[in-house]
Amino acid sequence: MASSDEELVERFQSGESSAFDTLVSRWERKVQGAIYRLVGPGEDVRDLSQETLLKAYRGLGSFKKEARFSSWLYQIALNVCRDRMRRGRGKSYVSFDELADTGEGRRGAGPSALDLIEARDLSRQVAAAVAALPEEQREVVVLKEYEGLTFVEIAETLDVPLSTVKTRLYRGLGQLRQQLVRQGIRGGAPVPARGRQAGPGET
Repeated sequence: MASSDEELVERFQSGESSAFDTLVSRWERKVQGAIYRLVGPGEDVRDLSQETLLKAYRGLGSFKKEARFSSWLYQIALNVCRDRMRRGRGKSYVSFDELADTGEGRRGAGPSALDLIEARDLSRQVAAAVAALPEEQREVVVLKEYEGLTFVEIAETLDVPLSTVKTRLYRGLGQLRQQLVRQGIRGGAPVPARGRQAGPGET
C-alpha cells in the first residue's frame, strides 16, 4: 500500500530525502494544473510550478502536521501566483481547455471542425468571464470546481473561515453565471443549481 502524504512528510523530516521525490511525483501535475488555471498558458506555468516545489522542499522540514500537506502545498502555489501577478510578470487568466473537448475516448466519429471551433470560442468566453472575477473569488472557484478541493481543504489553504469560502464561491459563481448569461451562454460553466445552498457539513 502506498504511503500517505503524512507518512512521507514524517519520513522526509526524519532524514529520508527521497520521500520528497514521491510527494513531487504525486502532486506535481496537480499543482501545475492549478497554476495553469490561475495564470494561463505559457512558460510561467512551469517556472511557477518549480518555484512552488522548491519552496515546499525548503519549508517541509518545519511543516506542522495540523494542516493537510495538500492544503499547505496549494497555499504555497497560490502565494507564488499572487506574487508573480502583482509584479506584473503574469496576467490573471483562467483557461478552461477542457471545455474544448477534442472527443478523445468517444466512440464513433469525432467532432466536426465546426464543433471544435464553437468549443474553442466557448472556452475563451468562459476564460474571460472567470478572469474578470475578483482574485479571492477566482481562487475559490478554481480550487473547488476544477481542482476538486473540499470546502474544509480550501479554508485550510486560504487560512480563512469555512463560511468565507462558501460566500466567496457562491458570489463568484453567481457573477460568473450572470456574465455568461449576458453573453448568451448557459450550461458552459461550473454553476450550481439556482438557489442551492450548502449545508453545514457539506464538502
